[in-house]
Amino acid sequence: MEMKDKVEKIKYLYGEDKAEKLISYLDMVLDRNRFINLTAVKDRDEAIEKHIIDSLSICELPEYKEAETIIDVGTGAGFPGALLAIVSPEKKFILLDSTLKRLKVIDEFAESLGIDNVTTVHARAEEIARKPEFDAAFDMCVSRAVANLSTLSEWCLPFVKKGGWFISYKGENYLEEIEAAKKVFTKRGGKLVEIYTPSEQEEDISGHVLLKIKKI
Repeated sequence: MEMKDKVEKIKYLYGEDKAEKLISYLDMVLDRNRFINLTAVKDRDEAIEKHIIDSLSICELPEYKEAETIIDVGTGAGFPGALLAIVSPEKKFILLDSTLKRLKVIDEFAESLGIDNVTTVHARAEEIARKPEFDAAFDMCVSRAVANLSTLSEWCLPFVKKGGWFISYKGENYLEEIEAAKKVFTKRGGKLVEIYTPSEQEEDISGHVLLKIKKI
């Protein structure tokens, strides 16, 4: 699919206003990236595919549609959390990162674009998860391109309510990571329910798959 067609698909799926806001957010990130390291992807067309389309692939999941409170662990420049907040204004998002300067950029962009369902939190996941207001407090935790699955499961599953979901965006080595993370799943009360291939990746699985891990 040509990039123009992909942009049109974004407009079709989410509406003109949300699509424009998504592109504006991405353009702000790419512009600021000249002064502060926010993303390794510098080409705009590539960024639309690797950041916007990939981040929003989770929107296909019924578990995402049902979730009301979502925490994005290691949000970086706001991928996927800020983009999800744009297309899902009815949901509440916490964007967690250990790098304050990136969170300040997200706050600035969110205010500029009127994204009012996002709160940024500067902390390390393994420390803040112990606090009562974060312990098992969320319907869903998401994380994209942050760490290996064993480490992510240690960090992310404590945030999730019983019956909730940890959705991990993973690349081509996901089967090896799953095998290595099985003991952590058991330790943290998680169960891998499904390996989901987003529709955008059906012909080319070089992009992320979504690992659906339920807190049991």
